[in-house]
Amino acid sequence: MSAPVRHGRLGAGRYLAAGERPAATVTSVHELTTVDGASVRGVLATVPGARTVVTLMHPRQDVTHHPLVPLLLQAGVAVWTQGSRSPNNDLTLVHEQALLDAAAGQVFLRDRGFDSVVTLGHSGGGALFAFYHEQAGREPGQRMATTPGGRPTRLADAVMPVPDAAVFLAPHPGQGRLLLGCIDPSVADEHDPLSVVPELDPFDPANGFAEPPTSASYDEDFLRRYRAAQRDRVARIDAVARESLARTAEARAAYARTGAAADRRRALAPRILTVFRTDADPRTVDLSLDPSERPYGSLFGARPDLINYGQVGFGRLATPEAWLSTWSGLSSNAGFVRCAPGVTAPTLFIELTGDQAAFPSDSRRMVEALGAADLTRTSVRGLHFGAAIADGEPTGAELAAAEIADWLGSRFATAPPTPGPNQRR
Repeated sequence: MSAPVRHGRLGAGRYLAAGERPAATVTSVHELTTVDGASVRGVLATVPGARTVVTLMHPRQDVTHHPLVPLLLQAGVAVWTQGSRSPNNDLTLVHEQALLDAAAGQVFLRDRGFDSVVTLGHSGGGALFAFYHEQAGREPGQRMATTPGGRPTRLADAVMPVPDAAVFLAPHPGQGRLLLGCIDPSVADEHDPLSVVPELDPFDPANGFAEPPTSASYDEDFLRRYRAAQRDRVARIDAVARESLARTAEARAAYARTGAAADRRRALAPRILTVFRTDADPRTVDLSLDPSERPYGSLFGARPDLINYGQVGFGRLATPEAWLSTWSGLSSNAGFVRCAPGVTAPTLFIELTGDQAAFPSDSRRMVEALGAADLTRTSVRGLHFGAAIADGEPTGAELAAAEIADWLGSRFATAPPTPGPNQRR
């Protein structure tokens, strides 16, 4: 039996099947080269008469088939979906390099002659584009010169067109800030995934945990100690990363002096950080904290108490450079709140009421930090990745697309809607 097809309504009486692009869509794949010589790929989908293009990008994931793509096309705008230099592989993800990737896409879109270019950052794409807006808005010489690990960024050498507007859909606070909230501080030994400091264990009933799906109940004293211990653990991992990078820098300097193969090997040999247990935000199991319409559980599933001990989780494997640039909530430059004052273009911020990654207090801080004078904040019912909260409801992606279409239509040129083959009037 085939699965039921959900239809999204966009405009009076017009419907588009989920995942279906308008019949007149023209799609092309493009390989781009960044200022530092990396190759990135993007897909441009457009409809007749489109003068505005919305660009989606995520630092770690392929967004080619993002559910908003067909809905935005039906709204009369072109859509550019772009990957970073290593999509679906964040082992070496350096956010400053991802900005160079984004810049190549922005140059490409300007060269295509679109009247307006709008960034759309969903989830981790939100902090990425906030970081891009901030750095693009600076004179080249004022951009960040080095990564948190001390390597040159090349941002001053890049052409970084400033986008005409920004849309943020369920942005979380940034990869590092997100991990800072869900890393398990009860790990007693970074070499032993089962080691536990009992008084910090979030999944111990003695600390307030309850058998799922009953909501846990943590007291303020535990949460205060827990949050402080999370910062302490990240700081310890930062120190390990910096020590490793210092050894690598010493080896490079030695090779420059000696030309010896042994020194070159030391400079090339990677240190891969393994970070155990990163699915332990108390808010995922204690629904009284930062209350919202979210269901019990984390982005990874309904049993964080088990998932936390498995292979799945944020930032589990990273080079020292990638850890400091992307996953450290203490060292990364790519925190949404830090970057948000530099987002001065017209901005639409959409929350999803059942979000399990961006909680209400996070969203409030992000909105308050944005520098845009033309700022619209709204919320729609849905889960973090755009699914419906309950069966039979419109998806969060459909509801968000309607908000985005209205907002874009009031500010930028949009093409007349193009019917799809399964649409009805």
